[in-house]
Amino acid sequence: MLVNPPRYEGIPVIREERCEITERYSILEPYSLLQMGALLRSQDHEVKLLDMNGFDLDWKELELSLLGFRPDVVLFRFTPTTFDHDIRTTSIVKATLADAITVGVCWTLRTLPKEVLSQAPDLDFYVQQEYEVVVPDLVHALYEGKGLEMVAGIAYRDGSEIRVNQAATPLKDYDSLPIPAFDLLPTLDPYFVTAPSGKPYTILYTSKGCPFKCSFCTVAGTKWRPKSAEKTIEELLYLKKNYSIRTVSFFDETFTMDRKRVERLCDAMVSENLDIRWYCNTRAHLVDLDLLKRMRKAGCRGISYGIESGSQKILDQADKCLTVEQGRNAIDWARQARIKTFASFILGLPGETWDTIEETISFINQTMPNSAEFNVAVPYPGTRLYEMVYGDKNVAAVDFRSLYQDDAVVGTDALTPQDLNRARDMAYRSLYFNPRWWWRNLGHVIHEPEDLDLATRYVIKALRNYLVYGMKHAH
Repeated sequence: MLVNPPRYEGIPVIREERCEITERYSILEPYSLLQMGALLRSQDHEVKLLDMNGFDLDWKELELSLLGFRPDVVLFRFTPTTFDHDIRTTSIVKATLADAITVGVCWTLRTLPKEVLSQAPDLDFYVQQEYEVVVPDLVHALYEGKGLEMVAGIAYRDGSEIRVNQAATPLKDYDSLPIPAFDLLPTLDPYFVTAPSGKPYTILYTSKGCPFKCSFCTVAGTKWRPKSAEKTIEELLYLKKNYSIRTVSFFDETFTMDRKRVERLCDAMVSENLDIRWYCNTRAHLVDLDLLKRMRKAGCRGISYGIESGSQKILDQADKCLTVEQGRNAIDWARQARIKTFASFILGLPGETWDTIEETISFINQTMPNSAEFNVAVPYPGTRLYEMVYGDKNVAAVDFRSLYQDDAVVGTDALTPQDLNRARDMAYRSLYFNPRWWWRNLGHVIHEPEDLDLATRYVIKALRNYLVYGMKHAH
């Protein structure tokens, strides 16, 4: 049984690799659980999925589903900031079916396996990484009664000891994965990103990993593993035929890593006449005007860039391998190609001062992306930023439950955490109260009337986030 735990205090949670966060205005399919479901089915296991987050179900529904299905193994995902909430899954499983085995999956805490298991007494196994490989191997070992010491990528209890096995080898052939088991969901109706428009909607991975080594990123320096354009088209055709899919977010860390692959994918989407609107994430230096125009022709309507800062000094110290000018060009080229731009920024990276924050705000006011998010720097375990902050043994590492991107836990030499929270508010105000930004987005809607519904819902969301919630649990 695959479980996506309930929303956290009524707020939706994204539990997907680099995005293990609360997010007030996005409800995403538990794609990784759907992928696990397809892999386990290929081993002839009977599989059930309960997405309590997506369908806004409470814990009672978990008890009922456990009693109805009576699984041998229960797999679920958890995040650092919703840890205690998500881990409640294990206590309910053990209280309902004492012999059921509990398996938790979380990427962000992969370097802290002993801490995870020591703080989750009803969690039997922790899958630290590479779930596409580890979950099938683990379940096979459990059913065959084989030695657990040979299952790479897990941590588990052996009597009173916690054992941590060797790291798992990433899947070599990403095309070998079956299409995720979307049929485990009763419907795609609940799902959307940013605003409930353009349904039916889903996320989809065409690649995973990123070889760049940004100091703050939890997937920095990981091997890039692509699906072929042909495999991606196969999944899109399946979704179009079976779910009449209208909107897709390619959830890759760096969608345009291989330009030729993107070109082949775009050409295939045009030749298949898919008529799907899609969005993607990438690095600002891996696009150009010609590529963006080709993406637009194939249905791309929005692109997210990790700009991070308007200060070259901050970018260099974070090993971003990006220039401010490249970020400015990427936003301008996307506008010329009639693709909406979403720019993300991090305030509080090493070296941040009020002067560098002003550079970032100035960059925003000059480039005017259609939308932007401002996060505070978070020292996630396993990142170089974490080592920079907590490398001194005299400094106690922060509780991972407090690692929110909207509330600073660490400052810089020049700025306190409170300063960074104030800077985040300043950045949002500089955007939301800029008449040029409103006029530019109004001009976009005039030229792209198909975006009217999305734009209207986005305005309502942005105003509620800022005026009502103060940008808490919002990005």
